[in-house]
Amino acid sequence: MSSPQVARPPVVSREEWLAARKNLQAQEEEAARTLAALGAARQALPAVAVGKEYVFEGPDGKLSLLDLFEGRSQLIVYHFMFGPDWDAGCKFCSYLVDNLGHLAHLHARDTSIALVSRAPIAKITAFKARMGWSVPWYSSFGSDFNYDFHVTQDESVAPVEYLFKTKAELLAEGLDHMTVGEQAGLSSFVRDGDTVLHAYSTYGEGTALLHGTDNYLEFTPQGRPVFAEKNDWLRHHDAYPGSGG
Repeated sequence: MSSPQVARPPVVSREEWLAARKNLQAQEEEAARTLAALGAARQALPAVAVGKEYVFEGPDGKLSLLDLFEGRSQLIVYHFMFGPDWDAGCKFCSYLVDNLGHLAHLHARDTSIALVSRAPIAKITAFKARMGWSVPWYSSFGSDFNYDFHVTQDESVAPVEYLFKTKAELLAEGLDHMTVGEQAGLSSFVRDGDTVLHAYSTYGEGTALLHGTDNYLEFTPQGRPVFAEKNDWLRHHDAYPGSGG
């Protein structure tokens, strides 16, 4: 595995650099305003009641979707790609979880987070231990949860839909790989008493803001790796040369 080629920026005087940096500052401020407006629109989305009873399995047995809230008002579910017959979880999903901060900060905002995959709980528990993670992780195997939230594509179970597009639309855009098997995504829920409301879902690159390592790299000349580049070098964190894995 070769290291990515680091870009070398042109070298200019301090005065020229400052002028260019001030120009970029104005662009960054405009982008920040756009992101703030987008966030406000996201939070203003209506919600829909989750009427179906889903059963998940954790290390200590069966749980409902309401149980995943752990008594808090909000719940974020990351749909982690880990099929029942896979030996390990998705490396891209693993990269995202590696960038998850201390859960106390979410809990302070009355919010729980959980990973959900179709792999059986025994496989999940073993891989979670290998990765050294403490985030709650549950199996949805045997339930409709993944299919209803469009992160497992199987036409024999449910119509294909991803990125809020039909199978025909995905195929027309050359996104054939998104029409079969496991897919990644994130959904958020809020409680109204014991009623669970589905507030938001996003898929694929819609979770890119959660890739903290990429966001740090945005401040470097090398920049954030595009998906194709990431596929070439990204590994589970214990599988890089010298990692000891």
